[in-house]
Amino acid sequence: MAGPGPAIAAVWFDGRLAREQPVLARLEGATLVLDGGVAGEHRFPARQVQWPERTRHARRVAHLPGGGSLAFEDAATFDAWRQAAGHRDSWVVRAQQHWRATAAAAALVLVLAGGYQWGLPWAATRLVAALPAGADQALGDNALAQLRGNLLAPSTLPAAAQQQWRERFANVVDQAWPQAGRPDWQLHFAGGGRLGANALALPGGHIVITDELLQLLDGADDAVLGVLAHEYGHVRRRHGLQAVVRFGLVSAVTSVALGDASTILAGVPALLAHLGYARDAEREADADAAHALAAAGRDPAAMVQLFERLAARDDQRSGTMPIAFASHPADAERVRFFREAAAKR
Repeated sequence: MAGPGPAIAAVWFDGRLAREQPVLARLEGATLVLDGGVAGEHRFPARQVQWPERTRHARRVAHLPGGGSLAFEDAATFDAWRQAAGHRDSWVVRAQQHWRATAAAAALVLVLAGGYQWGLPWAATRLVAALPAGADQALGDNALAQLRGNLLAPSTLPAAAQQQWRERFANVVDQAWPQAGRPDWQLHFAGGGRLGANALALPGGHIVITDELLQLLDGADDAVLGVLAHEYGHVRRRHGLQAVVRFGLVSAVTSVALGDASTILAGVPALLAHLGYARDAEREADADAAHALAAAGRDPAAMVQLFERLAARDDQRSGTMPIAFASHPADAERVRFFREAAAKR
């Protein structure tokens, strides 16, 4: 802007006195000049002024350096004055002035939300179906190694007890899914470390249960087997790989938008440990747990003990649910599901 521009009437509040002062405001190059008549002239760097955005109604108020403000009662005159001085509204403000642009933006948000809600799961399922089983194994092996090094501790459960649990669970799996071609599994025992009482499934058939969860469910063997069957449900349905693929798709889109793809693969183990699976996937795994217990001649309602003991423990500690359980459906819903499954036997 070269030379002094036209003046416009305004009301100035300097932030010190309790009264407002009428002034004439004009722009001289990069300087806002206020002529207060007998009050004298005052100058402010125009770039330090917080200019108001254009709206359809209401007066315009600019905030000045030092805490003062400048009010323009005639909004239309102010907009014309600023435009004559070379000011151009941002695209956001321009969009707000046009209902078509606003409607298009709202439609875009709905499309993106729909894509995330339905398109992303569909794409992840199709991609996982096209991937060989070796992809699960390599990913699961790597994730297990990193979890052992960062979140889990060595198990203190005697080797003989570990073997007994493996044999019990193998019997349940054999009775629930006797058909050939079912995915292999490996049961690992670990100290909870930062995960506490927990169980989780990783791609490639890795199922981890912590000593703390076994202690919590001491004497409730059927509940332990139900937890393991739930995790095997994730293995059977490749939920772990689906979660990673979803994470990768979202990260890829984000990296295109933000220009940074360096952390996509580094975050996979933490994703598997902390985010859990989608709630629909958890419901599918619960259905597998109920099926496995019933097929093995055990009561699906045994799983209710898991929620009762978790609730009792958290009441005592005023804590939160373990990480791997945090994204599951509400306890009341799951308790009702397992009781109804027991009633159908």
